[in-house]
Amino acid sequence: MTTEYALVSAEAPADGRAVVEARVLGEVAALLRDIIGEEYVIDLEIAMETSFNTDLELESIEFVTLADRMRERYGDMVDFVGFLAGMGVDEVINMKVGQVVSYIAGCLAPRS
Repeated sequence: MTTEYALVSAEAPADGRAVVEARVLGEVAALLRDIIGEEYVIDLEIAMETSFNTDLELESIEFVTLADRMRERYGDMVDFVGFLAGMGVDEVINMKVGQVVSYIAGCLAPRS
């Protein structure tokens, strides 16, 4: 688990949040490439608007693996299961990578 995010506060300028989101996007994209297989997503840029269902065609077991890897990466700072629990089935099915990235970036900002 990393701690470099502790320097970004909730009141950080928008560009500070953008830096954290860009870093988290890179980390989540790397996790996805590892889980799905680099050869499957070689021609696909994983971006904020990438959908788990339509673009990545993520299987449910792969989604569970992603949740487990995020728990390993971010520890107790990110409650991904709790995040998903607040969603309906359609919301989870139609979720985009950017929603997860924004959630993680928000969790990494220290509370005032």
